[in-house]
Amino acid sequence: MPELPEVETVRRGLSELIIGRTIMAAQTDNPKSFPNAQGQVEAFLLGAKVSDIRRRAKVLMIDLSTNYTLVTHLKMTGQLVYRGKKVFGAGHPSDSLIGELPDKSTRVTLQFTDESKLFFNDQRKFGWMKLIPTDEVAELPFMQKVGPEPLDDYFTFEQFAERFTRRSRTSIKAALLDQTVIAGVGNIYADESLWGAKIHPQRQVNTITPAEFEALYIELRLVMNLAIDKGGSTDKNYVNAEGKRGSYMDFARVFRREGLACPRCGTTIIKLKVAGRGTHICPHCQQH
Repeated sequence: MPELPEVETVRRGLSELIIGRTIMAAQTDNPKSFPNAQGQVEAFLLGAKVSDIRRRAKVLMIDLSTNYTLVTHLKMTGQLVYRGKKVFGAGHPSDSLIGELPDKSTRVTLQFTDESKLFFNDQRKFGWMKLIPTDEVAELPFMQKVGPEPLDDYFTFEQFAERFTRRSRTSIKAALLDQTVIAGVGNIYADESLWGAKIHPQRQVNTITPAEFEALYIELRLVMNLAIDKGGSTDKNYVNAEGKRGSYMDFARVFRREGLACPRCGTTIIKLKVAGRGTHICPHCQQH
C-alpha cells in the first residue's frame, strides 16, 4: 500500500502538472471506483479548473474551482498517472505506471482541455475518487478520526508521546500503524523508525520511556522526510515528475534486509510477524 511519503510524492508531482488545468471529460469502468452521480459530475467536475491539491494522511484532495473536491484514496493498489507533454506516475508498483494507458487496471480517466490526461489505475478496485463539496471534506468520518500529521511543524515530541496513551497496552508497532494515533505511518516507516530508535516492535507502549519516545519521534520524521526527498519507497516502476524512479529503498536500513548485516552493529537482521505484518529488526540493537 502506498504510504504517506508516496502519497505526498503524488501530491507534489501532480501539483506541478495539473493545477490550473480544466477538466473536459471523465470516464470510468467501475462505479465503486468513481461513486459519483452523473448530474454531479456534469455540474461540478466537467469544466472545473484544478485549484489545489492537498493531502491528509494517505488521502489526496484535488480541489476544484466549483468548490467541490475530488477526494482520492489509493488503498492497496491505486496509482495516479499523468500523461501530457510531461509524464508522471506514482502509487502501487506495477507496469501500469510506465505502460500504455488506459489498460485493464484503469478505473477513471480525466481528460483536460489541453488533451493531457490523468489516469486512476487500481488492480484490486479498493480505491476510489469521490466528488464532495469542499467545505464538507473535513466532516468525513475518516477525517474526524485520523490522528495528527507526523511531519507538521507544529506537531511536537510531547504531543507525539501523548497520542500513544490511548494504546498503552498494545505493541508499539501496532500503535504506530493505528491511523487514529498518528496519520500516514505504514509498515516500512514503522520498521525503519523503530530500528533507528533501537526499540523492539513488540514492546508494549506503556514500557516505552520518554527518552525512547523522543528518539522514535525524531527517527520517524527523519525517515519519512528522507523518503519524500527520495521519491517514496517504491522500488520497481515508480516514475516521478522528472522521470526518475523512487529510491528510498536504496537507503533502507532494516526493511526487507533479513539475512543481511545490521548497518549499525553487524548482527544479522531477522524478520518477525508483529501486529499482523512482516516486521524487520536487528535482534541486538532492538532487544525486547
